[in-house]
Amino acid sequence: MTRDASEISLLAEALSALERGFDGLPAHAVPLDTTAVRGALLAAAERLRDNYPYQHPLYVGQMLKPPHPVARLAYALAMWINPNNHALDGGRASSAMEKEAVAEIARMVGWEQFLGHLTSGGTVANLEALWVAGRLHPGSTIVASTQAHYTHQRISGVLGLTFETIPCDWRGRLDPAALERRLEAGGVGTVVATIGTTATGSVDPLPAILELRERFGFRLHADAAYGGYFGLAANLSAETRRSYARLREVDSIVIDPHKHGLQPYGCGCVLFHDPAVGRFYKHDSPYTYFSSTDLHLGEISLECSRPGAAAVALWATQRLLPLVADGEFARGLAAGRKAALALYERVKGDRRFVTAAPPELDILVWAPRAARVSEASARARKLFEEAARRHLHLALAELPVEFFDLGRMDQDRPTLTCLRSVLMKPEHREWADRIWGILDQAAG
Repeated sequence: MTRDASEISLLAEALSALERGFDGLPAHAVPLDTTAVRGALLAAAERLRDNYPYQHPLYVGQMLKPPHPVARLAYALAMWINPNNHALDGGRASSAMEKEAVAEIARMVGWEQFLGHLTSGGTVANLEALWVAGRLHPGSTIVASTQAHYTHQRISGVLGLTFETIPCDWRGRLDPAALERRLEAGGVGTVVATIGTTATGSVDPLPAILELRERFGFRLHADAAYGGYFGLAANLSAETRRSYARLREVDSIVIDPHKHGLQPYGCGCVLFHDPAVGRFYKHDSPYTYFSSTDLHLGEISLECSRPGAAAVALWATQRLLPLVADGEFARGLAAGRKAALALYERVKGDRRFVTAAPPELDILVWAPRAARVSEASARARKLFEEAARRHLHLALAELPVEFFDLGRMDQDRPTLTCLRSVLMKPEHREWADRIWGILDQAAG
């Protein structure tokens, strides 16, 4: 039986069990014109062929990772009733499953007492965290590194909050000395620490930032949308491990299950260490919250209608793959990081390339060597195209020249267009040699 046929068989069995459970009510099926439905699905499948092979190990470009089969099946199963995780009467079971799944993520960080929920993604999750920060420190400035996700500046603008950037060190991490100078000038209410930057996967030095918090008393938000799960991985560097060991000391955290959590896109998570911030969410909706005096998820979130199916998929995945340090899920994270380190060593040892710092997580950046930065940037674009012709799909990024070991290269421009690889699939560990072989040919 093929993989797809196996999934269809499992889904049919689960749907049968679901339909038997509605208080003895008979199943209600909407009549379908199977010929028309088949035509629509085949047309959609044909359109979907206009994509890169995101699910394949030779796709090492953007942060795209296929959901686990149990997540796909659980999501489809929940869509049969289409629960809405806003009010309990719109999603009784899925709301309870969301609370349980989010509690497991909080325990992974080290929190037993917290306030948190799922969101449609990291942007909305970060919006909620900065919204609370703005309510707690009105009129103060929010700061993040120059390599923090661009949405922090955009969100601050939406919320009417002042935002400033702090320089990075050569590894793409927030520079504590530069942060200290800005803090001494006054007016900073919140610092955003990025735990896994989008471009390079760099982890801001949390111990140094926490030391500054002791002196200056700011609120500390951790944007761990990409790197949040890596505290489970066994093969982090000692320095990176120290940052994860102290993640529990921040005030709020954002983690995206739809990145490394094996979920379909549309699943983010925001956590607050102090449950008392729930007071900012209070609102009146007597026509919505009427079925129970228990906490409705809409009472602690800014979003209204949210897919209960996302919670069901996450709950089922974590039931199969618990968030524990010695489990299969953690080994998958370590495998991706091992692949990134292996590819980094191959690239670094080849005189045709220049590299940046070693990967902290599972992302690496590099560029072809040339006489000038502008020439190296042009060669990077060419190599990107040549690799794609050989079915190896990379990404491009524009990064400061200070991030790279350029040697005597003429720095005729301040940024370098480089190649970027995200080796976030566990299969990348076995495919690292083949990826290098194709890259070697394309560079030749």
